[in-house]
Amino acid sequence: MPDINLAQKYLEQTKSLFGNELFVQDEKVDMIMEDGSIGPKSLSDYHLQISDCLKCGLGEKRDKFVFGVGDPNANLLLIGEAPGAQEDLEGEPFVGRAGKLLDKILKAINRSRDKDVYICNVLKCRPPNNRDPLPSEVEQCESYLHMQINLIQPKLIVALGRVAGKTLLGLDVQLKDMRHETHEYKGIPLRVTYHPAALLRNSNFKAAAWDDFKWIREFLDKN
Repeated sequence: MPDINLAQKYLEQTKSLFGNELFVQDEKVDMIMEDGSIGPKSLSDYHLQISDCLKCGLGEKRDKFVFGVGDPNANLLLIGEAPGAQEDLEGEPFVGRAGKLLDKILKAINRSRDKDVYICNVLKCRPPNNRDPLPSEVEQCESYLHMQINLIQPKLIVALGRVAGKTLLGLDVQLKDMRHETHEYKGIPLRVTYHPAALLRNSNFKAAAWDDFKWIREFLDKN
């Protein structure tokens, strides 16, 4: 007779890691949502599904909904806290000078926005005056991030900047207290490093950020 408790434990562990998805013989079956509906089959489907979101007040003031960009099968998921002014105009995360610097860093670890990397933010709409996300906004928007993670299935998540790190981890601490430690988010290893904009403001951080990305490269190459 099968061990029911063991099977239940397996399903609970699978749900904690992958949400409402079940993998059978390397084939992904339909994702069943909490309301019983069939979930999105791809990031592009999901983008279309949520791009008109008005769950919080930010949706009424945005120019563009900033869903994310990159390889839908990426091993590396980079997460910032929220779009800025340029991102709001273009509808893509991490553009402008900070985005160009991030692209150079990714190239140095043999990756790019289109190769093994996906980039998004916790919030999909820009907060006014680039202020930090409010807890109520995170609460409304974080489920979108969870679905993106379920669809991408990255091997490593990297939070870019203190605000993104403390938002994902629920810790109100300094960046230095989050770096050099492998945390966990939705059952996936998570590291925290500097936001590219911080590197532009203070070049003294660049050496430490490069150490972080060398660790990221080694982790991904081994896994």
